Amino acid sequence: MARILAATASPNGCFDTRPFRFKTQNSSNFNIVSHFSPLSNFSSMRKTNLSALLVPNSRVIITSRARKKRKESGKSFLNRPAVGASLTTQPDSDTEETLPQPSAPYSIKIPVGDRHILVETGHMGRQASGAVTVTDGETIIYTTVCLSDVPSEPSDFFPLSVHYQERFSAAGRTSGGFFKREGRTKDHEVLICRLIDRPLRPTMIKGFHHEIQILSWVLSYDGLHPPDSLAVTAAGIAVALSEVPNSKAIAGVRIGLIGDRFIVNPTTEEIEDSKLDLLVAGTDSAILMIEGYCDFLPEEKLLQAVEVGQDAVCAICKEMDALVKKCGKPKMLDAIKLPPPDLYKHVEEIAGDELVEALQIKNKIPRRKALSSLEAKVLNILTEKGFVSKIDAVSPTEAVTDLVEDEEEDEEVVVDGEVDEGDVHIKPVPRKPIPLLFSEVDVKLVYKEVSSKFLRKRIVEGGKRSDGRTFEELRPINSRCRLLPRAHGSALFTRGETQSLAVVTLGDKQMAQRLDNLVDEDEFKRFYLQYSFPPSCVGEVGRAGAPSRREIGHGMLAERALEPILPSEDEFPYTVRVESTITESNGSSSMASVCGGCLALQDAGVPVRSSIAGIAMGMVLDTQEFGGDGTPLIMSDITGSEDASGDMDFKVAGNDDGITAFQMDIKVGGITLPVMKQALLQAREGRKHILAEMSKCYPPPLKRLSKYAPLIHVMKVKPDKINLIIGSGGKKVKSIIEETGVESIETQDDGIVKITAKDLSSLEKSKAIISNLTMVPTVGDIYRNCEIKSIAPYGVFIEISPGREGLCHISELSTNWLAKAEDVFKVGDRIDVKLIEINEKGQLRLSHRALLPDPTPEKQNIKERTGYLVKEGTISQKALEKGKQKKTSSGSKDATTVENAEPREEKNSTIELTSPSKSKSAEADAPTEDKFVKKSVIPPKDVPATNKGRPKKSSNKPAVNISIKSESAVVNGEAKIG
Repeated sequence: MARILAATASPNGCFDTRPFRFKTQNSSNFNIVSHFSPLSNFSSMRKTNLSALLVPNSRVIITSRARKKRKESGKSFLNRPAVGASLTTQPDSDTEETLPQPSAPYSIKIPVGDRHILVETGHMGRQASGAVTVTDGETIIYTTVCLSDVPSEPSDFFPLSVHYQERFSAAGRTSGGFFKREGRTKDHEVLICRLIDRPLRPTMIKGFHHEIQILSWVLSYDGLHPPDSLAVTAAGIAVALSEVPNSKAIAGVRIGLIGDRFIVNPTTEEIEDSKLDLLVAGTDSAILMIEGYCDFLPEEKLLQAVEVGQDAVCAICKEMDALVKKCGKPKMLDAIKLPPPDLYKHVEEIAGDELVEALQIKNKIPRRKALSSLEAKVLNILTEKGFVSKIDAVSPTEAVTDLVEDEEEDEEVVVDGEVDEGDVHIKPVPRKPIPLLFSEVDVKLVYKEVSSKFLRKRIVEGGKRSDGRTFEELRPINSRCRLLPRAHGSALFTRGETQSLAVVTLGDKQMAQRLDNLVDEDEFKRFYLQYSFPPSCVGEVGRAGAPSRREIGHGMLAERALEPILPSEDEFPYTVRVESTITESNGSSSMASVCGGCLALQDAGVPVRSSIAGIAMGMVLDTQEFGGDGTPLIMSDITGSEDASGDMDFKVAGNDDGITAFQMDIKVGGITLPVMKQALLQAREGRKHILAEMSKCYPPPLKRLSKYAPLIHVMKVKPDKINLIIGSGGKKVKSIIEETGVESIETQDDGIVKITAKDLSSLEKSKAIISNLTMVPTVGDIYRNCEIKSIAPYGVFIEISPGREGLCHISELSTNWLAKAEDVFKVGDRIDVKLIEINEKGQLRLSHRALLPDPTPEKQNIKERTGYLVKEGTISQKALEKGKQKKTSSGSKDATTVENAEPREEKNSTIELTSPSKSKSAEADAPTEDKFVKKSVIPPKDVPATNKGRPKKSSNKPAVNISIKSESAVVNGEAKIG
């Protein structure tokens, strides 16, 4: 007599079991197969005697004796324990559940470069699955790993999320916002989240569906040791200590290059002098991720840097093993749930031939629709109709057992050919093929893996890619500039089915991007690139809103690739913004942003050092699986499907001379340096081809400033004069902006003044005002047509330039004696004055009498010789005798004057002529880089101001003093493109 457990499905998804006895003709030939999906593997169930359930066409006959015995024992199927379908073994009743106990505090020092990092666990976060603090100098990172108790719905995307935050309190600061606390994740925090996520994801084991969350905080920052590479290592250690099943522990380091010396984890001061900023992450045996930026570094140097980084990572991982053995928790390997192995064969049998045909379609949208239609067909068969193998469908009918219940014990009938064993009668019944059903999630996962397998097989066996190209062949390239007439610069770059629209906008410092970080409170970026990936670029409907983490990461990669070719702020004082909108996407859109951005910069008139191109490389690592020789296949300019199905995504940007940016993500166990070297050399050839195609751009870049771009003029004044430009509470600079119509005036503490205007006329007006405000008066200067601002009993106050006034004492107003200044002058009158003294307080003393003819020729001649500190010319005595002082219009501010002085006993005298076109101002000896037009200011050049009593000899050569036209630094002409 045999005893089995028969199971019936219950509404809650479990199976209730009950024992029964049966009669069989031949117990050795009695086969019981599963009625459910192959997912239901009950071999691990406690106290079960069968590995499968009854077939649907089996009928059970239970005699009265068996029923009576069951009643006597009091065991009904309702009292039997429920066995879940999750394949987890039910614990015995006498086994107590043991909860994980918090580990004792433990710390270890790991050598990294020329110093050690301190790793501690068990001090904080003891309820988390894994928690560590990592210290480098006075920079401390605290990282935790937690996972959900209940597995989530299986998906092709591993349920891992990373959050990194820099607390302002780590640097003794607080947030500058209204709420005074950390809020939305900043862009550079998002980039570090990606640095943590990308090397961890390839080490996670497939089939683990519990959601995992990694949280990392900067608790202390000393401004010297960067926290990003430290956060990668801290996350790798925390995952290794937790219950999360992973293949290997990871670590990350930064590599710098100063001179010819590579530095592991350089300080912030060393990074400023470094030619390379490289972050390497991996395991003790392979590289998983690299990301870095450099200034046209050759491939050989980059490989040396990666090798140094790999050695440092390997050393850290080996030290981590001791910590994991001491404090690590058991891994949840029993929670790994994989699709049934037979499902792969079934999917290949259903869709194999059609899948090969669909993968040969070159265009992305038709290929995607064909693959989606085929997936729907596979889902319909395997989840609804049921799958019957071709082999089972053509096999002959077999006899299976039929268990028929006998209601009456006294009326048992034994049919010929049957054996009566007392309880159950079994007779052969013709067997039909049983349709197999599987879960929708498993079918989708398997279909995706099978599609990737077929694509890789086509690449290895056929030597051709999905669009028919060879491994080193690039897609067709087309580019054009001057696409948008009102934009300062624009370019449309197309490579195959990937297209980027790049737009450049130029502005002043007000357009710069402000960065709020731990140390530099007022840090601004004068160049930034913003990447946008709308769902329409792939022909789909999706979310449109704030930039995603992927968009922020791709934008930063393109930005850092273009940054080395930009001119310095002294050469090009503009803030530059590049927008890259992906209008079509089929792989390598970030590298298309690099190419399009470079063309748009040239079209905007930015004098770049050289052209830059970017390319994405892919790889099929295991070629032996498909009949290859085992050598990895490197593919240039990969498409989206090759990126998704391949083992590597390696982006490289630069020119013919070297590399400016690179990023590599590995989806398998890692790659070695020889493979990476092959990829770098192949990428260099691809960049050369792209640069050659970019040079054929039509229409070509304009290479000069657009007429719609703002004009920026840079001038230099004395630093102590900056306050005169700003004024009290900024009133003066605001009034200049309103009066002249310029867009902005930016001042710096070192005396640099930047004027931004839309047109040249407003720019010239503001230049003149600022020049007059900041000029340095010199004793002996003559100021023409100056306005009397106020009258006092002791004299009048005269404005010699905007904002600059001086006192003309009543004794210096006329050659004759005056009782009151009001008797001769009134407010608003305009007179010519001469600067005769500057006292210790900087106050100016002016004289009008010094410019008037003296009734006593001898005295006047002496005054002229001692105080007239201007360029002198000689004219004939005859001309002097005929000369008269010409009257000027008091109502005209810009009146032109010609003076003839009559010195006593001099055959030759001096004359000063002011050019009519420059009557408003003359050149002053101001400390500005450019010469500015002033109000008829004649600077002294022959006699120092201290020699007031020494007579001056007149020159025999007549001289005409004409204002020199200022040499403007306005950027409004053609810019030379490097």
